[in-house]
Amino acid sequence: MRKLTLLLGLALAAPAAFATEDVSVGPQYDTTHVYVAPADVDAFVQSFATTFGGKSTRQGIATVTPTPSSTSTQLVQTPVGSISVFGFRTPVPYPFGQERTGYLVTDVDKAVVAANAHGAATLVAPFDDPIGRDAVVTWPGGVNMQLYWHTTKPNYPALEHVPENRIYLPPQSADAFIKAFVAFAHGKVDADETAPGTEVGQKDGTYRRVRLSSRFGKAAVLVTHGQIAWPYGTEMTGYEVGDLDATLQRARVSGAKVVVDAHAEGKRRAAMIQFPGGYVAEVHTAGQ
Repeated sequence: MRKLTLLLGLALAAPAAFATEDVSVGPQYDTTHVYVAPADVDAFVQSFATTFGGKSTRQGIATVTPTPSSTSTQLVQTPVGSISVFGFRTPVPYPFGQERTGYLVTDVDKAVVAANAHGAATLVAPFDDPIGRDAVVTWPGGVNMQLYWHTTKPNYPALEHVPENRIYLPPQSADAFIKAFVAFAHGKVDADETAPGTEVGQKDGTYRRVRLSSRFGKAAVLVTHGQIAWPYGTEMTGYEVGDLDATLQRARVSGAKVVVDAHAEGKRRAAMIQFPGGYVAEVHTAGQ
């Protein structure tokens, strides 16, 4: 009986043992990873930067994986979020190309330990790259993220609007992902609502929409049965803008296509854009 009581006491105390350090830095340092065919890189970068009022670093050629590979690489920074653009000249080594975001952390090794403690698996153990260190982790539901650290500490201005990581999951894995990522990110659930299925391309019915926030930025977990129309589910990021109509006009002029016209979603107005090279982005105004 004493042994059972001791084990029960340890089990109840276990969650405190998994409290981990907050390794986030800020949403202006987080990027969506966009893989584009080399022939499409320049057109994509120009269109994305024009649409959101940003600029790109100079394109370089590098090995950004722990095994041999070659890609062009550049960072496109805008007031509403940044992207890392890769145009691989060689086949892309597994599991690269499957990660949705790169999150700057204070220490990659500590970040991986923290992610593991909260239920993530390490897909790619920490490795050196030309400007720092990286790792790739996968969360419940198969949500892959890259964690990175720079040898020279970056200093980027705060964003005018923080973008939203849009994560589509089935009901069976959504709660596990939310619990794990919120604990790792020292974040919170801002809203957990039932919303019209038409918001995610369903013909009818409803879906579950969970909005999260942390120092890593914002995330929307979109819980569906998977029977959704293109382009929903292909977009990884939603960008908040001050003037949706002006943004869509800049997109059209710069060579992008508006694949879902502006429409109301609760207090928001939203649309979907496809850029040269195929990258799809959701764009919206403020509001739940």
